[in-house]
Amino acid sequence: MAIDFIAADNGSIEMFANNELVATASTAKDISWTLKEYGFEGSVATSSSIDFADEYGFENWNDAITLWEEGVKHFFMTQA
Repeated sequence: MAIDFIAADNGSIEMFANNELVATASTAKDISWTLKEYGFEGSVATSSSIDFADEYGFENWNDAITLWEEGVKHFFMTQA
């Protein structure tokens, strides 16, 4: 059950697997941990909230995608 969809809400990234919310994270490290726990196949679908993050608790419109990308980078950097 890999993470396959993300959304922004309340300044955090919500991560879904098979249409089920499995985690919410507000740090790159927490995103990375969740990807390790649930699996990640390299890409996800995104809610439009990711593109309008400032309307969902982030300071800037692109902060959600930036946070997500930092989490994914951390995930790949820590793979053994």
